[in-house]
Amino acid sequence: MEIVKSGSTIQSLQIGMSIIDLLASQRNPLRFSDIQESTEITKSNLYKYLNTLTQLELLYRDKTTGMYSLGSKLIQYGMAAIGNEDVTSRITPYLQEISHHTSCTVLFSVWTYDGPITAKIWNSNQNLNIGAQLGTRLPPSSSSGKVFTVFQNSSITADWIEKDNNVSAAFLKGTKEYQAIQKYKIAFAKEPLVPSVSSMSIPIFNYNAELLGAITAVGFTESIPDHYEDPLSQYLRKSFLEISNIFGYSEE
Repeated sequence: MEIVKSGSTIQSLQIGMSIIDLLASQRNPLRFSDIQESTEITKSNLYKYLNTLTQLELLYRDKTTGMYSLGSKLIQYGMAAIGNEDVTSRITPYLQEISHHTSCTVLFSVWTYDGPITAKIWNSNQNLNIGAQLGTRLPPSSSSGKVFTVFQNSSITADWIEKDNNVSAAFLKGTKEYQAIQKYKIAFAKEPLVPSVSSMSIPIFNYNAELLGAITAVGFTESIPDHYEDPLSQYLRKSFLEISNIFGYSEE
C-alpha cells in the first residue's frame, strides 16, 4: 500500500491499514519478521502498530507461535457491512418466518476464533432488549453458546469456554443437558444475558454435518419453553432440519 503524505490525511492510520492489507492478502499467518520485511516499517514502530492493532482485536497474535492473522473485530465489521454473506442471505427468510411464527426476536450466530458472534438479527419486538447486537460475542451459557459447545470441535471451543466463569460444571460433555442437545438438536437458556429474557437455539449444518451457525429465538422468559416436547420447540426442531437441508445436510 502506497502511503500518500497529505495534510488532510492521518499517515499513522494509513500505515496501520497497510499492515492489515498485507495480512488480508496472505493465506497464512505471518511472523513479525515477515511483516517487517514486507512493510519496511522500523522494528520499534512495528511493535507499537502490532500491539495496538492486536489490542483493538483488528489483528490476532497466536500465543504459541507468535504469528499474526486478522482479528475477530474485522469479521464483525465485515458482517455488519455486508449483512448478506451467502449463508446469512440464504438463512434470512427463515429468520423472518421463525420470528413471525414465534413472535420472538431471532438471530443467526457464526463462529470466530474466540467465540460465536451475531451475524444477523430479525427483530419482531423493537422494545425487547435481547442483550445482543450485530457483532456481539455470545457466551457459552447462552443457548447459542450451548449449541457451539456441543456441535463445534472441542479443540476450537476450549479456550472460549475456559474464559467464561459462568459456565456450569453440570454442562460438560457427557452430562444430561449436553446429551439432550446432541440428540434433539435444540438448546435452552434462561436469562443468560438480560433479566426476564430467555432463548432457545438450533444448529444449522452443512452437507458434511459441520456446524455453519446457530439460529436463536429470544423472548420474554414466560414465552420461551425449556424442554424439547413443547410445540414451539418442536417447530424449531423442524426448522433445523428444513434449513440444514438447503445446505445439503441429511439426517440419517
